[in-house]
Amino acid sequence: MSSQYPSAVGAPRPRADGRLKVTGQARYAADHGPDDGVHDLTHAVLVDATVGRGRITAIDTRAALAVPDVLTVIHHRNAPRLTYRDNPFPDSINPPGERLRAFQDDRVRFFGQPVAVVVATTLEAAQHAARLVEVTYDAEPPALDLATAPVDEPVEYSRGDVRDALAAAPVRLDATYRMARNHHNAMEPHAIVARWDGDRLTVWEKTQWVTDPRNELAAAFGIPQGAVRCYSRFVGGAFGNGGRTWVHSVAAALAAREVGRPVKLVLTRRQLFFGVGFRPAYDYRVGMGSDRDGRVTALVHDIVGETSTYERHEDDLALARMLYDVPAVRQEVRLARLNVNTPTWMRGPGWSTAANALEMSLDELAHELGLDPLELRMRNEPADDPSTGQPFSTRRLRECYAAGAREIGWHRRRPDGTRDGDWLVGLGMAAGAYPTERAPAQAHVRLDAGGTAVVRSATSDIGPGTTTSMAQVAADALGLAPWAVEFRLGDSAMPPAPVQALAWTMASVGSAVQSACGDLRRTAVELATGDERSPLYGEDPAAVVVRRGWMHPRDDPRRGETYQQLLTRNGRTHLEVTGGYEPPEESAFSMYAYSAIFAEVGVDSRLGMVRVRRLVGVFDAGRIVNPMLAESQAFGGMTGGIGQALLERTVTDTRDGRIVNAGLVDYLVPVSADVPEIRAIYLDGSDAEANPIRVKGLGEVVQVGVAPAIANAVFNATGRRVRELPIAPEHLL
Repeated sequence: MSSQYPSAVGAPRPRADGRLKVTGQARYAADHGPDDGVHDLTHAVLVDATVGRGRITAIDTRAALAVPDVLTVIHHRNAPRLTYRDNPFPDSINPPGERLRAFQDDRVRFFGQPVAVVVATTLEAAQHAARLVEVTYDAEPPALDLATAPVDEPVEYSRGDVRDALAAAPVRLDATYRMARNHHNAMEPHAIVARWDGDRLTVWEKTQWVTDPRNELAAAFGIPQGAVRCYSRFVGGAFGNGGRTWVHSVAAALAAREVGRPVKLVLTRRQLFFGVGFRPAYDYRVGMGSDRDGRVTALVHDIVGETSTYERHEDDLALARMLYDVPAVRQEVRLARLNVNTPTWMRGPGWSTAANALEMSLDELAHELGLDPLELRMRNEPADDPSTGQPFSTRRLRECYAAGAREIGWHRRRPDGTRDGDWLVGLGMAAGAYPTERAPAQAHVRLDAGGTAVVRSATSDIGPGTTTSMAQVAADALGLAPWAVEFRLGDSAMPPAPVQALAWTMASVGSAVQSACGDLRRTAVELATGDERSPLYGEDPAAVVVRRGWMHPRDDPRRGETYQQLLTRNGRTHLEVTGGYEPPEESAFSMYAYSAIFAEVGVDSRLGMVRVRRLVGVFDAGRIVNPMLAESQAFGGMTGGIGQALLERTVTDTRDGRIVNAGLVDYLVPVSADVPEIRAIYLDGSDAEANPIRVKGLGEVVQVGVAPAIANAVFNATGRRVRELPIAPEHLL
């Protein structure tokens, strides 16, 4: 933590970019054009495969090329061969395997795979021509079923003797939980504007990490990293699918190079279902043994999940290894190779999926034992991390349970629910956790003689309010008012930062910002204490603090000077520093953020419809930089959990792999009418072991546990245990 007196961090400040967004002045990827030097803009539209597996035998582009304003149609028969260096950069986040390549062969790996791109001077011409491209296939039956597709060798984890522990357990549970595929469906579709200047490429891209398009495009075209620059200042949501660079970005850059003009490519809502990843479906079997007092003695997790035929996306499903004090645990994760595009991270990746199965099965065990579900969890609370033996840096789940139970009125819960007219009413709860991730990051800060500062880092803001919270951290470290600090992001030429995902941006970039700003503050103080003309001359620099730009001895706030006075007197226009954060390779502590979710639902006894009436989330997430933004994160994540529990399901036609509900008309997401009263509570505190600014990260954990809490409430209301998410009315009739 900074030695300064914190005043900005912890304050509920509104978003610095809020006015730009609500007035339409914020410019997203597809909004870029002449103001950015993008002249003679052309438009690209992808042509997608209409079979789920096979080879292209012919492509007829004559009708498309005859459309006025069409410049070209690029496909595997006329596209130049691209370099595609394999993961050449150490920070690449591509999963193992061979990434999908733009028009480099005749193979079709999944329905909707881009097989051609049309470029025209108008969007309407490109759209019309794309429909006229005729593609002929030699189709084969696609692999689409988790139960029958070939699976990879399992990834295994074990501790203790599970077989003996299960055999000796007087109470046993064996159940399989099924979770549907989910798609991200952010408001802003994926889009890119690509412009070549000689052998240098500039892109304006929707991304969660401006470094990755730079790396991936450099690798695809065989050019240096420094020859590619990516901008992404505003992102209209992503939830994980903007974490890597997809094939449409390479297609756009290739089209721009081929026509010699800038190209804009925007995916349609339908194409988002085929082109930018998804949360994979899982079949998740849980075997559990316990004594009659509710102490769990054995856990078995046999998991099968989706991946593509060409890459291996593997979620982290480690929650069951550490959440409860279970002596014997075995987990086997197998991935089925399906004819789908590669899955990717989606909010609470892996940990949310694991919580669904673990917390629903624990609720089943509580019912079998006649125990309160909250009491069962308390009886299995570990003292140290059972998966590593390490002490927890902080673990305050008991406090989360107590606060959530008070808020929801858990004492009102009855084993068989209650009734409100035609509505069956139930209460349910679940716990969750998410690891406190950290990564190297850098930041540059410039303090101008006018007393204002600009901080820059190549991070993103996909919704958590990064520009606001980073300015708060910088303000405290510099000793400035928050309004005097501007944080800039979204440019790959800025100091490097990790992907905005996995809840590590504040921990990593925030620590880098604090480090750089602290270095600059110390530089200014040392300049003052060494300047004979300064009121601070001769003072111990360590005894000087800065408040609102006023440098003064800690014990004498009246004697000092401002940054402006110091710089002006010394003829300086500015001071600048680049600083960074490098997390330790190892830690002696187990570090997680925690969630306790409580839900009240009503189920229409005649129609089977489920309505969430109240939702309470209590989180142990370390130091909260901005309570207003934290509450926004919780509301968003918990709303996503409602979708996961009750609405979101990707439906595939098993004949060819076509997604039947590829659009917001048929793929249901929560709308205002689905969202109940939500209460988010963050425990007051910090985690001194986690990182210099003592945060745990909260963007992911706010969704972990929400869906099983709702499912458990449905069981309490109806007495029907639904082991498939989302829960539909037909499950309850």
